[in-house]
Amino acid sequence: MPLIEGTTGVKTLVAEYDFAVDGGTVGSKTLRGIAGNGNSIPAGSTVIGGYLEVLTAFTSASTNTGTVALTLEGAGDLVVGTSQPVSGAPLSTTGRKDILPDSTGDTSIRTTTARSVVATLAIAAITAGKLRVHLRYV
Repeated sequence: MPLIEGTTGVKTLVAEYDFAVDGGTVGSKTLRGIAGNGNSIPAGSTVIGGYLEVLTAFTSASTNTGTVALTLEGAGDLVVGTSQPVSGAPLSTTGRKDILPDSTGDTSIRTTTARSVVATLAIAAITAGKLRVHLRYV
């Protein structure tokens, strides 16, 4: 369903990173929107919650020391990468995982401009992995 600017109610953004499509070199990668809803959240929106869905477990070069941070407004505000090497939770196994915004006021994220979800790959190149970020916002 396409995003309709100015509408009320809870909306959902689903964005995807896939090593097979996006590559795994160290650096920042803007996640692709799926489900026909674009890949950005409008300025002034508040992300109230969501989850991470790991579809393919992540691996990286250098004995799985690579990290992945997921950001919307500020560094690691969805998933903090420095404490999340791909060898451990949440990226080493498939399934649905928690993200930082968890439907409480103090974990919500307010966008200052239209924002897309960005994956920051660091330490070592990613060699496998696929994830989707599901965000609920108003």
